[in-house]
Amino acid sequence: MLLDPHAPEAETPHDAHPSLDLSGRWHCALDPEGAGELDQWFRHGLPGQPGRPGQPSELTLPGSVQHQGLGDEVSVDTPWTGSIVDRSYFTEDRYAPYREPGNVSVPFWLQPRVYYRGAAWFQREVEIPDGWQERDVVLHLERVHWESTVWLDDRLVGSERSLTTAHRFDLGRLSPGRYRLTIRVDNRTVVDVGPNAHSISDHTQGNWNGVIGALSLTATPRVRISRVRVLPDVAARSARVRVDIAAGGAGAGKGSVRVSARRFNVPGEHEAGPVSVGFEAEYSRDLGERGLTAGGAHVDVDLPLGDDALTWDEFQPALYDLTVELVTEVDGREHRDTAGTVFGLREMGVEGTQVTINGRRTFVRGTLESCVFPLTGYPPTDVDAWRRIIAVCRAHGLNLLRFHSWCPPEAAFVAADEAGFYFQVEGPVWANQGAALGEGRPVDAYLFDETRRILDAYGNHPSFVMMAHGNEPGGRDAEFLASWVTAWRTYDPRRLYTSGAGWPAITENDFDNIPDPRAHRWGEGLESRLNGRPPETRSDYREWVESRPRPIVSHEIGQWCAYPDLDEVSRYTGLLQPRNFGIFADFLEQGGMSDQAGAFLQASGRLQLLCYKEDIEAALRTEGFGGFHLLGLTDFPGQGTALVGVLNPFWESKGYSTAEEFARFCGPTVPLARLPRRVWTADQEIEFDVQVAHFGAAPLDADVTWSLRDQNGAELGSGPVAQGVTIAVGNGTRLGPVVVPAGLTAGPAQVTLAVTVHDAAGARYENDWDLWVYPAAASVDVPASVVVTSDVEEAAERAAGGATVLLELGADSIGNDVALGFTPAFWNTAWTKGQAPHTLGVLHDPQHPAFRHFPTGGTTDWQWWEVLHGAKAMLLDELPAGLRPVAQPIDTWFEARRLGVLLEAKVGSGRVMVSSLNLDPAGDRAAARQFRHSLLSYLAGDDFAPEESLEPDALRSLLR
Repeated sequence: MLLDPHAPEAETPHDAHPSLDLSGRWHCALDPEGAGELDQWFRHGLPGQPGRPGQPSELTLPGSVQHQGLGDEVSVDTPWTGSIVDRSYFTEDRYAPYREPGNVSVPFWLQPRVYYRGAAWFQREVEIPDGWQERDVVLHLERVHWESTVWLDDRLVGSERSLTTAHRFDLGRLSPGRYRLTIRVDNRTVVDVGPNAHSISDHTQGNWNGVIGALSLTATPRVRISRVRVLPDVAARSARVRVDIAAGGAGAGKGSVRVSARRFNVPGEHEAGPVSVGFEAEYSRDLGERGLTAGGAHVDVDLPLGDDALTWDEFQPALYDLTVELVTEVDGREHRDTAGTVFGLREMGVEGTQVTINGRRTFVRGTLESCVFPLTGYPPTDVDAWRRIIAVCRAHGLNLLRFHSWCPPEAAFVAADEAGFYFQVEGPVWANQGAALGEGRPVDAYLFDETRRILDAYGNHPSFVMMAHGNEPGGRDAEFLASWVTAWRTYDPRRLYTSGAGWPAITENDFDNIPDPRAHRWGEGLESRLNGRPPETRSDYREWVESRPRPIVSHEIGQWCAYPDLDEVSRYTGLLQPRNFGIFADFLEQGGMSDQAGAFLQASGRLQLLCYKEDIEAALRTEGFGGFHLLGLTDFPGQGTALVGVLNPFWESKGYSTAEEFARFCGPTVPLARLPRRVWTADQEIEFDVQVAHFGAAPLDADVTWSLRDQNGAELGSGPVAQGVTIAVGNGTRLGPVVVPAGLTAGPAQVTLAVTVHDAAGARYENDWDLWVYPAAASVDVPASVVVTSDVEEAAERAAGGATVLLELGADSIGNDVALGFTPAFWNTAWTKGQAPHTLGVLHDPQHPAFRHFPTGGTTDWQWWEVLHGAKAMLLDELPAGLRPVAQPIDTWFEARRLGVLLEAKVGSGRVMVSSLNLDPAGDRAAARQFRHSLLSYLAGDDFAPEESLEPDALRSLLR
């Protein structure tokens, strides 16, 4: 396994340093007992197959050992990295088949084909070419998980433990010839950053072991450029270039730095410079074992970019390619080096309670990237992979990715720079669930070290606009993070800083990333806004804006679940397997509902999308608000299995939502209607205000109109809202009120209100809201042919005698623990310890005659809120398997109970409709009255002809 010294050297646009690519086949051995160092494997060679007797194994680097099949079979004793909140898997009988050796399946995250935690050794021979002996040789390992130790022949070079940046080892000056290079990687917890941190956890990427990305040996000059930082000045249309110079030997010298730049990535060429600055320096060298540079020089160069320089943002991502040339003379000998970087003329700021970019107010529309890559179990390091992810986000109207407790590779920043896309980067820390900050633990120093590494490695990227230390800390976090924010904002002022994602909200923050301003907060259950209050589109978070002097970017909004897409299983062709989906499919089959999986996905998904729309619009309605982070656009495979995305973990559609539909309510320009209600009667005028959330490149001159359409898209009415209005950048443009005259439809009807902004330049922005119009006086009188009762015994007796019965079961009479809500489950019931609601909407056939006078689409929509609020689901497990309810709540996939809120059956010679919905018609409950009217009309008509029969005891079972 000899590296060919005559192979073509790797080249990069700015790097004149000759290098050798180390990718390819390596010897490998696993070392779970830690014997390798004691037995000096670096000296004697690797002992055999992965940690076991036999012949040496080989694998390919870059890569991980697990992805290439090295590791142990998963068992119930696998030492996972990550918290398991619901531990019923280890004790309950229903999970017993999945605990059997050889057939272990876990329900709480994706499961690797093999698992390994411990040390792994990689070894190969390399040959140093002629001509490198006057240079320092550096080993570059782009991303390691996570502690690496390197030997060259028998010499220990050193160790690195960054989870965020490349591991670099100075091998010193080497004579041409052959050497044995040994790398030991340990993926055990080196520092307690928190068991659920996405940088290390089995919840997401998995605790992989190996080296990914670029692996190379590079020959560097004796005097070289060690770091280039670019500090743009938008007002002056210039950039200060800060150049650090390192020396590979002692001595005094002088030199010059020459800086130039050219613009690319947007139409039109533009060049700046060159500008040269001379300097003198004293160089010293630590002559210890590693031969590290101990001294150098620093030069600042101000580079005017010209009055026609273009700024960088999401609308115009103008990039500049910077070249730095160094010429030095040390002790009479000349040295040359060249380096470069890409930057954008971009400045982040704060204006009151809003974020600005280049002085213009913007609105953060973000989602999380939690290091979820099921095929490999580790993040991609190629630019194309990240271009695809960013393109999907942009198509959905988003402008930011938040990297939850991890930092992406260089390729992600490159792709974001090109696209004009924003990043919130975090340190690899979620110091909670046993870990903590500010208590003198090793994680404190580690966080500071990692922050410096992140800023030095990626700080020039204009896409890197925000930073938090990590996620949701514990300990003495406020005190500790106050110093963290202050220190790093001083060190690198090119972005906005916040203490942590989630908390704490401290005065030192540039913005607060807090979880309170959202439609459903942790623990609110059925008291959250969408579950506890009638639907409207006026709610916003202005009280939160008024309570804070800084911008608020709301933390992890949404978290609405959809049912598992069981057809998705075939996509998992790599390391991580959805064995959890297999368990859920079995539970569904045991409940007699396996044929409904696709319908459950569709129905729950449409409800999920409806909730995301209202969540996002509430944020956009809030004047002075900073933005939001979704959790998330994609499913989160861990923490019990949190299927909260409209996309799967591969960033692909799940079939019930499109990017175009999502972007109507999530984008730079979104029309908004502030409606006091969703349900109207035909004699009421529909009155609302119009608001435009416009965070585009410039103000708009536009006409704004409204229209009301029926379910087929035919226009019922339309009119102007405003003509020739200037819409400023922001969300303060309020228009109206608009009054839609009564009587455009007599009802009952579902109608769509659309608001359209027609830009003078020809652009068109439209958004819409479903409304329901019912007759003003829907009768709820009980027909003479129908018996209405809330008593099961009376219902059984009357039906047995041939009567038609509506049995109304109140929530207090039903004894099960299923929490029925309007919204789908929040995050997932396993991780939240069963927080309400437990259901994911109500599946029904919209063509069923029971809904003839209550228009519905087969999924839960806003007109269902009144009848679901205060209702209770019935357990149907003791009913005949063939009986499908007329309206069926979808249970959490961890339980897969057969539920109903409306069912019909023959009892004796009579017929019964059983309802556990809230059909109280009193007060301002037009939807409940209409539903009751539709139901009674059905029961009194000839269509009421149930096919299944029930015994009286079966009716009694519904009270459980």
